[in-house]
Amino acid sequence: MPSFASVEEERRHRKERLAGAFRLFSLFGFNEGVAGHITVRDPEHRDHFWVNPFGMHFGHLRVSDLLLVSHDGQIVEGKGALNAAAFAIHSQVHLARPDVIAAAHAHSVYGKAWSSLGRLLDPITQDACAFYEDHVLFDDYTGVVYDLEEGKRISATLGTTKAAILRNHGLLTVGQSVDEAAWWFITMERSCQAQLLAEAVGEPVLIDPTYAALTAQQVGSHQAGWFSFQPLWDKISREQPDLFE
Repeated sequence: MPSFASVEEERRHRKERLAGAFRLFSLFGFNEGVAGHITVRDPEHRDHFWVNPFGMHFGHLRVSDLLLVSHDGQIVEGKGALNAAAFAIHSQVHLARPDVIAAAHAHSVYGKAWSSLGRLLDPITQDACAFYEDHVLFDDYTGVVYDLEEGKRISATLGTTKAAILRNHGLLTVGQSVDEAAWWFITMERSCQAQLLAEAVGEPVLIDPTYAALTAQQVGSHQAGWFSFQPLWDKISREQPDLFE
């Protein structure tokens, strides 16, 4: 895990990782029009967060494009419009969870397909065990989330877990770094895909609860989430260096 000599250095690091996460979400096809957002808490002004401007494609996003937004919805730094849904959800998650540094939400294909079933993921693979007894179902849908009260209900349902399945909507993940939150989203999306594929041809064999819990400790920790993101960061930062602009 990195350490920093100054708050400015830490802020730059968080913004770079945020821009890189958006590029990866684009690479994996998580775009759906203007939907989707990843946020990271500012290291100095902890009641502010950095977020993507409304309407910009994930694949074009650079560090200089990011918006700094206060928890009352004011754009403090950056140019562009704020996604109202991003503010409604993420402001309440950051407010309710001081431990959360970053949060990710997108309308990915397998995540939203799985969310329509109104079920939690089962421990059918080693990777899925990262979410064993550490994700929740937000079992409600009332339209696009523009209301802060809806954001409060989502954050209340999330509780202390790392992820939520938003019924008929998609996935939401959080972490103590952009790296962790982004990785949980990526691997949760793949876990949704794996379970959909497995159930299409039969009944998956569940991992025994004892070993699912053990595996969760091994692959579901903050450190595991951060570390698992590093190969993806190396790839995107080398192949798309304009993200640093």
